[in-house]
Amino acid sequence: MPEKTLAEVPSPLRELHEKGIAALQKNNLDYAITLFMQVLRQEPALYDSRQALRAAQHKRTGARGGGFLKRFMGSANTLTKGQLALRSNPREALVVAEEALNDDPTNANAHQLLADAAIACDLPRTALLSLEVAFKFSPADRRLAEKLSDAASRTGQRGRAEKILRDLLSTDPHDPRLNEKLKNLLANRTLSEGGYDQLASGTGSYRDILRDKEQAVVLEQEQRSVKDVDTAGRIIRDYESRLASEGNNLKLLRDLAGLHEARREFAKAREYYGRIIEIGGVQDPTILRSIQDLHVAEFDDRIARLDPSAPDHAAQEAALRAQRAAFMLEETKRRADANPADLVVRYELGALYLAAGRVTEAIAELQKAQNNPSRRLAAMALLADCFARRNMNDLAARKLQEALKEKLVFDEEKKDLLYRLGCILEKVGRTEEAIEQFKVVYEADIGFRDVAAKVDAYYSAQG
Repeated sequence: MPEKTLAEVPSPLRELHEKGIAALQKNNLDYAITLFMQVLRQEPALYDSRQALRAAQHKRTGARGGGFLKRFMGSANTLTKGQLALRSNPREALVVAEEALNDDPTNANAHQLLADAAIACDLPRTALLSLEVAFKFSPADRRLAEKLSDAASRTGQRGRAEKILRDLLSTDPHDPRLNEKLKNLLANRTLSEGGYDQLASGTGSYRDILRDKEQAVVLEQEQRSVKDVDTAGRIIRDYESRLASEGNNLKLLRDLAGLHEARREFAKAREYYGRIIEIGGVQDPTILRSIQDLHVAEFDDRIARLDPSAPDHAAQEAALRAQRAAFMLEETKRRADANPADLVVRYELGALYLAAGRVTEAIAELQKAQNNPSRRLAAMALLADCFARRNMNDLAARKLQEALKEKLVFDEEKKDLLYRLGCILEKVGRTEEAIEQFKVVYEADIGFRDVAAKVDAYYSAQG
C-alpha cells in the first residue's frame, strides 16, 4: 500500500481533505482534525492528509494547553489498544496512534506505534514523519535509529540514512548486519545518483547518464545486458575513464570509493578516499572514518577466510583480532587528534580505551564525549563502567542515576541504565535498592538479559 497523492484518491476524499484544509486555515481545529481523521480512516496512504493532520494537532495543543495528566492517562490506554492492534491489523493501529497524537502530538510512544504500523503497511514517508519525532526523544535507541535509516533510504534520503548507519557502526563497527546494510546503501546510492537504476529497470538510457553522446550510441549499439554485477562494473569503468579529465571531481572519487567498497575491493576503495583527502587538503572526519571502516572490514574478511580445519586456526584468529583491536585504537586516536572537537570520535576512543583496559584514558575521553547530546547517555553509562572497574561504586551509581534523570522515554537504553544501576547496587550489598531497579525492567521486559532470574531468585529467597 504505497503512499498516494491527492490526484490518486477518489474525488469525495479530495473534497473532505480540502474542507479540512479550509477549517485548518480558519483555526477551526477540532473540525479540521475530525475531517482529516475521516479521510485517513478510509485512505491511510494519503500523505497530504497525514501532514495536515499533524499540523492541526500541534496547533490545537498549543492553543489548548493544560490537562497534561488527563491527556497522558488517555493516551496510555489508547496506546495499549494500539499495540494489540498492531499484530493483526496495522491499519487500525495507524488510527489508534493518531487518536493518541490528537491528545498529545509530541507523544514519543505514539509516534513509535504509528511508525511501526506505517512500516507494516508499507508507508515509508508516513513512518519517517513519526520516526523523526521519536528519534529526537531517544537519540541513543539503536533499533529506532535503524528504522529511521531504513525509512530515510526508502524515501530517497540516502545521505541521511548513511550517516545514521555510520553513527551506529561507530559504537559497534563489527555488526555484520549493519555493515551489510551500509554496503547495500552505498551501492544503491551510486546507482541512483548516476541514473543507473533507471537504466537497469528499463526506464532510462545511457544517454541520460553519459554526457558524451557518442559513447551512449556505442553502448546502445552493443545492446549489452544489464545485470547488477555487470552494471556496477560498467559504472566503475565509466567513472575511471572520466577521471582522466575530471581528476579533481570529489563526487566522482567518492562514488568510485563506494562502488569498490560495495564489491569488497578494500585497497582500491582506500585509494580513492585517500585521493579525496589529498585534493581537499583537510582531514575530513567522514572520509577518515570510511578509511578506518575499510581496514576493519578487511580484517574481518581475513578472519572469515581462515581455514577452520587448520590446526592453528584459533591462534591465527586470535592474532588477527588483536591486530584489528590495536589498529582500531591507533586509528581512532589519529582521527581524534585530527579533529579534536569531534565528540563522537572522543566517545569511540573512550570505548576502545575501556575495552583495552586503559581506564584512565577512557575516563578522560568519555568525560569530553558526554557533552555531545547524541552520545551523552551512552558516555555516562561507560563512565559508570570505568568507575566500577576501579571499585568506585558510589561514583558509578551516581553517574547512572544522573543519566536516568535525563532519560525520559522508557526504551532499550533506559532498561540498560536501570540494569547497570541494579548490578552496581547489588555489588555493594544494597540488595533492596538493586531489586527495585531490576523489577522496573522486569515489569516492562521479562526477557531483558538475566533480569527474570534475578527477580525470581529474590522472591524465592523471601520464601
